[in-house]
Amino acid sequence: MDKQSELDKRYIRMASIWAENSYCQRRKVGALIVKDKMIISDGYNGTPSGFENVCEDENNVTKPLEQRLATLTDIKDLQSVSNANYSMVMLEFEDSVNMDTLHAIQ
Repeated sequence: MDKQSELDKRYIRMASIWAENSYCQRRKVGALIVKDKMIISDGYNGTPSGFENVCEDENNVTKPLEQRLATLTDIKDLQSVSNANYSMVMLEFEDSVNMDTLHAIQ
């Protein structure tokens, strides 16, 4: 096997390692951009920072739940995480909210 083929195999292994960083459950992808035997960029797939991770909400659970919870008053922050067969929605209420008297959503 020639030297370039050996390098290509190493780059593929490195891209596979980068793919492990992906939060996507269905398809993890890592990538390297190589020029003149130097890695000039690397990355992996997933939802960009600041955007909703709806690609893993395959049963359409997280988004409707977020929308319903967002109607509650005195919410300071609402965040969610969706993975295959898993959904978590986190609410942060204003400091003035008495959690003992908070009513359930009807």
